[in-house]
Amino acid sequence: MDVDRIKQIVGSSNEVDVTYNGVSVWIDQIHEDGKLATVHLRHSLEERSDVEISELKEEVH
Repeated sequence: MDVDRIKQIVGSSNEVDVTYNGVSVWIDQIHEDGKLATVHLRHSLEERSDVEISELKEEVH
């Protein structure tokens, strides 16, 4: 996924299903470098990870 789409998702009021390595995640923030995002698992608010934006996938239903 690209950084522009991630920005759209973060700024949207609609719920968009995003996965990282096949696991559903929420995007908390985009890093200034435009390459990393902080995410957390949908069922665990405590466990946050910095991941490559290119590794995030938008799931279309």
